[in-house]
Amino acid sequence: MVSYKIKRIYEATGEHDGFRVLIDRLWPRGIKKDDAHIDLWLKDLAPSTDLRKWFSHDDEKWLDFELRYQAELNSNSELKEIIHDFKQHKEITLLYAAHNKEHNNAVVLKEYLEKKA
Repeated sequence: MVSYKIKRIYEATGEHDGFRVLIDRLWPRGIKKDDAHIDLWLKDLAPSTDLRKWFSHDDEKWLDFELRYQAELNSNSELKEIIHDFKQHKEITLLYAAHNKEHNNAVVLKEYLEKKA
């Protein structure tokens, strides 16, 4: 079974990170691609541009954001294959750039993937 973790991309790489997957649609500011230490960048797992802009990291919109992002994940035709591919790894770290550690797309995606496992 896959163990999912979440981590800000700005945090140091750890020996227990396992397979590192960036799940933001935009490349994080201030991070050089050579220094990112990512194994995969899955832009298509990130919230849509419209949803990201609507949410704008507003905590009052969090519950609606969760529901809307889950709906986007449910309609993602590639997700089933991605989940299958993830099963090849013991540990996967979902990397995100947002400042808020409690209200970001990685929190929603981690929970979603754990339910689908």
